[in-house]
Amino acid sequence: MSRLGQLGGRLYRGEVSVDFVGRQRMWYTISGIILVVSIVALLVRGLNFSVEFKGGSIFQFPVTSSTSQGDISRVVTEAGGGDATVQQISSRVAGLTPQWQVQTGTLSGDASQNVASALEKSFGVPESKMSIQLVGPTWGSQITTKALEALIIFLIVIVIYLSIAFEWKMAIAAFIALLHDIVITVGVYALTGFQVSPTSVIGLLTILGYSLYDTVVVFDKVRENTAGLLTSHRSTYSQAANLALNQTLVRSINTSVTALLPVASILFVGAGLLGAGTLKDLSLVLFVGMLSGTYSSLCIATPVLADLKEREPQYKELAKRVALRESGGRAARRAATAAATSAATAVAAATSAGIAEADLDTAAEPAEPAEAPEADAPEQDTGEVAVSAAQGASPAARRTSDGTPRPATSRQQPRRGGSAQRRPGARKKRR
Repeated sequence: MSRLGQLGGRLYRGEVSVDFVGRQRMWYTISGIILVVSIVALLVRGLNFSVEFKGGSIFQFPVTSSTSQGDISRVVTEAGGGDATVQQISSRVAGLTPQWQVQTGTLSGDASQNVASALEKSFGVPESKMSIQLVGPTWGSQITTKALEALIIFLIVIVIYLSIAFEWKMAIAAFIALLHDIVITVGVYALTGFQVSPTSVIGLLTILGYSLYDTVVVFDKVRENTAGLLTSHRSTYSQAANLALNQTLVRSINTSVTALLPVASILFVGAGLLGAGTLKDLSLVLFVGMLSGTYSSLCIATPVLADLKEREPQYKELAKRVALRESGGRAARRAATAAATSAATAVAAATSAGIAEADLDTAAEPAEPAEAPEADAPEQDTGEVAVSAAQGASPAARRTSDGTPRPATSRQQPRRGGSAQRRPGARKKRR
């Protein structure tokens, strides 16, 4: 099994976890900065709408060695075409002939013929090679209106579907994630200056569906993990939602990478080799939208959902109970650890003290002297009887030979070890 597969299994079992929900403030800050930059770019630079939206005239003719963008713009302006946008839309790939595309504002039929004639004479373009396309402003306005209507209808249907299939708070979280993706994608178009064409609108609707698909998969896993959560008290809603994110993380990454690779190839080939055209318009919005959709599904939609759910009274109470249980478990673990440490310290101290006492007793115990042979001597009466220091000695033993009491002494008898403790109180007399 590959490392990615092993990581996916560990994420699914909860052995490894990325705290997406717990770091929601960081994700909100990052998204806020990107959104602010996108909105500022949209307000300052604006969108570069194609001729299909704003109307105008399009002139296309083959590239020759004597043509350049500056020369083409000058010729069009002198011919009465006004400001023109000139760009190369193809290059020499697989035998394709490079083409110049010139876009101007709305021109009448005579003005368009004058511009075409000026370009043909200035750059030696045959009349058969000159392509003229006229787009009226009314048609462009209709395209813009239809695109906005389609976007609004799409969002409304999505909110209704998610409210029925899941719940209204999940629908709100998904709606916020979709708006997040739309603003970022439009902001990228404003920053880069790419033209917004009907193809771009189609791509935008496509990436919204892709982002929604990823969000729905995550929400379905969240619903599965949070079923019966209020009765089990095993985790908070945020913890269960974060587990669902980790369980679907590898699937989201694999799906995104698999979808982004061909789109990136189309984007770089279309923009770098083929120039402007439908491929570039479609691939750019798909590439930006897929990246933003994957990010919003993981870092925006689910954290927003967790915030909305944690505000409910029952989940607030659940969070308190889980926190109390976790604090009790941590206290018990700390107490057990402290008790184990104290026991180990006590055992080590007792062991060290026992070894030291044994060594001290061995060193302090005197060796028993050997008995020297004594000569036989007549038995002498000392008049005193040696008594033991024990309290059980008889009163007679505490008197002298003449019957008077022996004076008490406060000095204790020295401790005798070994065989001396087994000797009787009186000294044995040798015969």
